[in-house]
Amino acid sequence: MLFWILVAVLTAVVGAVLLYPLLRGAKEAEDRRSGEAEVYRDQLRELERDLAGGLISAQEAGYARAEIGRRLIAVAKEEKTEAKSSAHGSYRLAQAFIVVVLPAVGLCLYLVNGDPGLPAQPLEARLEKPGNDLAISIVKIEQHLAKNPDDAKGWEVLAPIYFRTNRIGDAELAYRNVIRLLGPNAARLGDLGEVLVVKANGIVTAEARGVLQQSLALDAANPRTLFYLALALEQEGKSADAKTAFEALAKQSPPDAPWLAVVNEHIVKNGGQPTAPVNDKAPGNPTAEDVAAANALSSGDRQQMIRGMVDSLDAKLKQDPNNFEGWMRLIRSYAVLNDRERAADALKRGLAAFPPDGSEGRQLLALAKELGLPTEVKQQ
Repeated sequence: MLFWILVAVLTAVVGAVLLYPLLRGAKEAEDRRSGEAEVYRDQLRELERDLAGGLISAQEAGYARAEIGRRLIAVAKEEKTEAKSSAHGSYRLAQAFIVVVLPAVGLCLYLVNGDPGLPAQPLEARLEKPGNDLAISIVKIEQHLAKNPDDAKGWEVLAPIYFRTNRIGDAELAYRNVIRLLGPNAARLGDLGEVLVVKANGIVTAEARGVLQQSLALDAANPRTLFYLALALEQEGKSADAKTAFEALAKQSPPDAPWLAVVNEHIVKNGGQPTAPVNDKAPGNPTAEDVAAANALSSGDRQQMIRGMVDSLDAKLKQDPNNFEGWMRLIRSYAVLNDRERAADALKRGLAAFPPDGSEGRQLLALAKELGLPTEVKQQ
């Protein structure tokens, strides 16, 4: 019962706030017209004084009196018209809409989507039992860390969650705290380096490279670190060095490595040829025979063959869009072929199949940032 009393009171308050400008507007219009009429009456009285004092002639006074009278009649007509049309017309409709329609619509929406019988659940109670609510779990951990900023485990749990939910600044702070409290290792430095790359919209900055080189010193075979350092060479325009670095990563990668297709795309982008077969079972990936055939072709024929493979993957995704790896590969492929328009279109279609608020959608957007593609397509 208390709930409905509060709802009624709030509705009345909101209605009064919305009605006040309308009522004030009508009163101001009425006051303005009354003021104008009073001015004209004062002018008539002043005119009579001037005539009595001999300041103007009777003829001039007659002309002036007629003009003032005409204006006074016009004001009276306008005041009467406003009283009928505004006060009793649009103002009345607006007032009825606010008083009747808005509360009725709000009540219907609440009865459809709300639950008046649901017991109150303050924030503290929800924090005690967050259940599957990720947002509440994050708040609970954040509150704990605010009181215990040196809890390394809490930062270690929170850092990847921040990264997956695209809170990049918070992820950077969390990873730095993990390294501060637990010390650096290859994985932690690699995580921080990746966050710095994403923070810079896919650019391997000098700071990110320094962190990644520290990670590489602790684990010389880490494929993620090797990839980003090779990408840094590519972004600096050192195509030969980048090709060599990507080729070395491809050679050390297992044949079914999920990153191998991307590495081979960067090898081609920097003027090389794919040096290792990729997982034949992945839809749209070139087989070992495809790679061998591509190596035997001229540069122009090789580009035509690659274009045909990309078009084939595009056609498969149109028939079966529920293929996340396929969309990642297609977007990268169009970017490698310098077909940014088709890459952006592929991103748009991929986000239609995997919305931006999901983990796959966020990965698609992160890839778009890395490739320098516009991410506004997510709003379409």
